[in-house]
Amino acid sequence: MSDGRTAPPDDAPRTLDGDDALPHDLLTGPLARAILEAGPLATTVSDPRLPGDPVVWVNAAFTRLTGYTAEEVRGRNCRFLQCADTDPAVVTRMRTALARGDDVQEVLINARKDGSEFWNKLAISQLRDADGQVTHRVGVQVDVTTEAVGEAARTLELSLMHRTADRLELLARIGEELSRHLEYDDAVDALADLVVPRLATWGFVAMTSETGHLERVHVVSSEPAHAAAAHALATQGTTWLTRSPRVAQALAAGANHVPMPLPIDVASLPARTTPSELRLLETLGLGSALLVPLAGRDRVLGVLCLVHRATDGFDREVVVTAAHLSRRAGVLLENVRLYLAERDAALTLQHSLLPVLGDVGGLDVAAAYLPSGRRAEVGGDWFDAFVLPDGAVSLTVGDVVGHDLRAAASMGQLRSLLRASVWRGDRPGSALERLDGLVRALDVADAATCVLVRWERTPAGAHLTWASAGHPPALVRLPDGRVHGLDGGRSTPVGLPPVRPGSVPEASADLPHGAIVVLYSDGLVERRDRGLREGIAALSVALAAVPPDASATLVCDTLTATLVDRHQEDDVCLLVVRVD
Repeated sequence: MSDGRTAPPDDAPRTLDGDDALPHDLLTGPLARAILEAGPLATTVSDPRLPGDPVVWVNAAFTRLTGYTAEEVRGRNCRFLQCADTDPAVVTRMRTALARGDDVQEVLINARKDGSEFWNKLAISQLRDADGQVTHRVGVQVDVTTEAVGEAARTLELSLMHRTADRLELLARIGEELSRHLEYDDAVDALADLVVPRLATWGFVAMTSETGHLERVHVVSSEPAHAAAAHALATQGTTWLTRSPRVAQALAAGANHVPMPLPIDVASLPARTTPSELRLLETLGLGSALLVPLAGRDRVLGVLCLVHRATDGFDREVVVTAAHLSRRAGVLLENVRLYLAERDAALTLQHSLLPVLGDVGGLDVAAAYLPSGRRAEVGGDWFDAFVLPDGAVSLTVGDVVGHDLRAAASMGQLRSLLRASVWRGDRPGSALERLDGLVRALDVADAATCVLVRWERTPAGAHLTWASAGHPPALVRLPDGRVHGLDGGRSTPVGLPPVRPGSVPEASADLPHGAIVVLYSDGLVERRDRGLREGIAALSVALAAVPPDASATLVCDTLTATLVDRHQEDDVCLLVVRVD
């Protein structure tokens, strides 16, 4: 046993011979002594009444365990079993417990006579006389090295699994978070906001332009008290970063670069920062830094810098996580940038195919096209309004199935074909019938919905004739506030086989002065949490609530503000006409 008691000045063994070493009041009779001597557990007896609490007896199992014979042990304090790897805290805990008179059970590292170490599961029981005074201490020692090493290995394995799970969870969260943002700057900010508090005292993400110049930096502190300092440093611009040689090295590194933490060269900072920048840096903390290049597919897009107050603040796990972040976060940010570039190109094409409303026969007309906020591709929604040779006005809203460049291109073809048909004098039903034939014959598009209205002025207001190919019904708001749909004149979508062969039906109605007509695509009324019928009902309520004298522009703005969600999932097309 190893209780760590202080030995007397004279550490020479005290000689106790033969059976006299084992007091007869402890073991009465030769049978009991024989059982202890031959027992499988290493056992010692010490006498705390003697200076240094020396060992007075050991059995043969103790010799087999430690290599020390009874003659080598008797009269010595058992601290000779201690070694450099014995935990001092365990020894102190044992000494304190024994001094209180408590029994002890601990596991600690001890050394055999040959110097080999083993994990010793030690139990010490204190024996008392009739007066309650401790007379002897009996120690039982068991080699639990196999169990201890196995448990340590399991603990290490669980620790590594936990750390790996944490790393994978962080990488997964980064993927989810960056994919949510449709604006590049928001995605950059989200990366710093998510990573820095998990791995560092403070840090930043700095991104470069296509030409390689630093153009934006977002600084984050994991300490709320220093959030203002982090924000202030970000507003200083990027000059303090361009003067950093380590930032330049990270930006020039390849995709296989392995980031390593290094102490910050504080002495060089005054020469490459302004006094205000230096104060902010010192406030945030300057110990060690870990710079991670954010590598895209063919170039480094920027750098993630993690800073710790301590010079040795980053452990191996943080370095491994940072290495994983280098490629993963870089590709995710590049995806956002590519998405925006493709989306801008698609929107440019889409807008180039939509008309610019000017004077449409003197009518009060307003239109809106809002692209989807969730897709990189635009859809095939379109509107049209123009004056016909006979003075009537043609109004159209349509939607080509799909959300890609092909849908946008098909929309342009359908719009042109329908314009040509109406211009040559076809009525709405005939025009949609001709368009359907061309689409199926020429494979212009998979399918499309469309509502086509012919608007003719009358002394009382306007006469409308319309046909609808699978499109949501146009709505009319009367001057008294009542709202109804332009029902009738309905057929299957363009490009699909008709339910009843024959000509496309039409319908007509007269509207008074002050009436408002609203044509729209399904993106205005239908979304994930609202069906088409519920959406049309909501549109009817919003239309009924507009002021009676509201202009077409005010009605258009009011309806989009009321019905269009901030994260809309589909394109929205809206055409509003007021009967003046």
